[in-house]
Amino acid sequence: MAHLSVNLNKIALLRNSRGKNFPAPEEFGKKALEAGAFGLTLHPRPDQRHARYSDLPLLGELIHSFKKTRPAELNVEGYPSEEFLSRVLEQQPDQCTLVPDAPDAITSNAGWDFVTHQEFLTHVIRPLKSKKIRVSLFLDPFTFTPAQKKALQTIAPERIELYTEKYAQDFGTPHQAATLEAYKNVSTQISLMGIEINAGHDLNQKNLRTLLEEIPQIKEVSIGHALIVDALWEGFIPTLKNYLALTKAP
Repeated sequence: MAHLSVNLNKIALLRNSRGKNFPAPEEFGKKALEAGAFGLTLHPRPDQRHARYSDLPLLGELIHSFKKTRPAELNVEGYPSEEFLSRVLEQQPDQCTLVPDAPDAITSNAGWDFVTHQEFLTHVIRPLKSKKIRVSLFLDPFTFTPAQKKALQTIAPERIELYTEKYAQDFGTPHQAATLEAYKNVSTQISLMGIEINAGHDLNQKNLRTLLEEIPQIKEVSIGHALIVDALWEGFIPTLKNYLALTKAP
């Protein structure tokens, strides 16, 4: 149904709280891949309060070792600052997900304004594409107007990532149906543009299956926070297997 990319930021946050490489993100990344995850996601921020740029080569080597026997991908997420783009171009991951986060943002909290940032995004994704790095752009369905659609078509990323906080917030409430319909409508428009779809933010074991069943175009989900919280109760490997089961067709 969809690929699972495990976001390792919360492992990195725990690591940084003690000043040593324990727990090591690359070790948990290896366990995730061994358990069947398709890929790994890392979102280094300017202050490197959790993920660090120095984590990227280690995860890159890990992904490369798994590619010898089966498909696996590294997804690097972040705001396209000069330093971020330089590090990504140096590492050459399979995918780069660009988000419009302010430097002090606690977590990703918005989709791109494609109209305002059309020229900027067109410029920054050009070198990524030249290195055959797949580009995904954060998109909020509730700000996706016809003007935004036209600008996105000009920018022409390979994928967008549905920002799913609103979906998660409304899941299980009287607003669920209307909110999900909005996500489905935008997903149909995006697919007709020839752009593939990822999804992420606040997805968990309760709401994931419904999203994937209702929007089968979704190619990949990136999950970190909920997965790590669940793992505190259930264990890391059992939790991973639960999420993998949810991403597979019944």
